[in-house]
Amino acid sequence: MTTPLTVHLPFNRDILGAEFAPAKRGDKPDNVEGHWILVQGQTLLVVPEGESFRLPTGACPVSLDGAAPFWLGTYRDAPCWVVPIGADATPPAGLRRETMVPMRGARLPDELLSLGGMAMQALWWESTSGHCPRCGTPTIRIENEWGKKCPRCAYEHYPHLHPATIVLVRDGDRVLLTRKAEWAPGRYALIAGFVDNGESLESCVAREIKEEAGVDVKDIRYVGSQNWPFPSQMMIGFVATYAGGEIVIDKEELEDARWFPCGALPSLPSRHSISRFIIDQYAQPS
Repeated sequence: MTTPLTVHLPFNRDILGAEFAPAKRGDKPDNVEGHWILVQGQTLLVVPEGESFRLPTGACPVSLDGAAPFWLGTYRDAPCWVVPIGADATPPAGLRRETMVPMRGARLPDELLSLGGMAMQALWWESTSGHCPRCGTPTIRIENEWGKKCPRCAYEHYPHLHPATIVLVRDGDRVLLTRKAEWAPGRYALIAGFVDNGESLESCVAREIKEEAGVDVKDIRYVGSQNWPFPSQMMIGFVATYAGGEIVIDKEELEDARWFPCGALPSLPSRHSISRFIIDQYAQPS
């Protein structure tokens, strides 16, 4: 089976290859030095380097105030430490705040986006897993796992990934694209939505398209996936063929939906997203 090219998208850990080994709960280094992933909301504090950026290295460039940094893993033979930065904090001298959000013009290298995405998800998990969801007792880590366990009722739970489908609908040499009001003016992308309890991925594709744009589809085909750490989604990509119906827009979800000729597409998301990947691969003129 051919490996989908989406493994090379940022936020997918595959892009780091053998240069990164996740920590989970292995032997944490005694010396707290290495690469520093400083997460401020949905941005990273990084060192400008020519036209690119790198992570700060060595000792932690910000005050930890007695808090222990989170050990994410090992990158290029050095530990990666994650530190959350307060929303109002000013970046230390020599560091710059850079967004990780593709729709906001991310400029970071793919490797840093992937490390930053894992750091964001790790911090989200830490912030939402401190107590047992069954009985409320403070949790403890499961050895050699990301998961946590309740010492009282023994319930185990693990980082939560929320599956969502994203789909390109094609009808001959035209494709169905949509836009949300908060996107940049004139920008269009693909229909996406979360998978419901008890629902297959294919059923989610058909339901979301029908609910948001009013049309029916057939020949639903999987094409790849992307980890999406905003805060913890798994975007599962498909292409589908138009099967009938007129466009009826769900105004609570979308500002617009329309057919575009494959040879005259509008402003699209950046290359960082699976939405753009699918459009580039499957919205070419015949």
